[in-house]
Amino acid sequence: MFKKSIIASTCTLALAMTFGCSEVPKDDAKDTEPKAKVAMQPSPLKDAAPAVDGGKLFYALKNQNDEDKSRNDSRNPIQTLEFFKVAPGMTVAEGLPGGGWYSKILAYYLGSEGQLHGINYNDEMWARFGFFSEEDIQEAIKRTDKFPDMVSAFVEKAPQSTGFTFNTPPDELTGTVDRVLFIRALHNVNRFETEAGTMSEALATTKMLLKDGGLVGVVQHQAPETSSDKWADGSAGYLKKSAVIEAFKKAGFELVNESDINENSNDIPTEKDTVWRLPPSYNGTADDPRLKEKVDAIGESNRMTLLFKKAQ
Repeated sequence: MFKKSIIASTCTLALAMTFGCSEVPKDDAKDTEPKAKVAMQPSPLKDAAPAVDGGKLFYALKNQNDEDKSRNDSRNPIQTLEFFKVAPGMTVAEGLPGGGWYSKILAYYLGSEGQLHGINYNDEMWARFGFFSEEDIQEAIKRTDKFPDMVSAFVEKAPQSTGFTFNTPPDELTGTVDRVLFIRALHNVNRFETEAGTMSEALATTKMLLKDGGLVGVVQHQAPETSSDKWADGSAGYLKKSAVIEAFKKAGFELVNESDINENSNDIPTEKDTVWRLPPSYNGTADDPRLKEKVDAIGESNRMTLLFKKAQ
């Protein structure tokens, strides 16, 4: 069973009914107080940060197709995006959006007033995996430029969007991004850190993109802390929480908060396992009824959920 943390949020009282998070304070001034004095009081909502909107998140999930909806119980998108304090109208950069499972939700949720940018692997990184054909590599590279088309296909009034790689961020985005999200995305970036500095570069780009007060949200397949560093380098899909926190600290970030939203105590991998044995990939288990039944009982992976900010 997945452990669910109770998120202290003003938006979650009734997801289907709540469409705003802020309530204007009542004026407690007596009727005898001069009107001009009351009028001169600064509005408590002026210059306030955009508010998380649980109702709009709920609506975004209603627009999912059946296959995407089937993953919600394991991926907890509403609780996760609330924990990351993502709000409509924000500028969000999504690291390695892949097929766009989270991108679809974000496209609806951010709306036409927001921005959604996709960050892909550097072009030269694809060959490092060692199993992609040249044709596959070229198709993967093309997905970077096609990210805006994918976003606009999700929703009629789409956020402004661009696609770029970790080593080609647009200058105009420097210091403008509210949130950078790495959702099940850091393992392969970390995997090639020793030989190519890919993790360090990704986090340096993230720091450059973030505005003051911006946050980085991480959901990552979590390795047991007792695992060897070699196995838990990302090549099996798993990273140690301590290693992720240390990498961010080294890159100039500090941990703000963590949650058990996406934990799954059933997933206790050994060093013979990879994360892709589990649903929805079923690598090496799909054709064996006994193994498939075993991994179905586990469910999707155990995942850390972390929130970072730039260190002072």
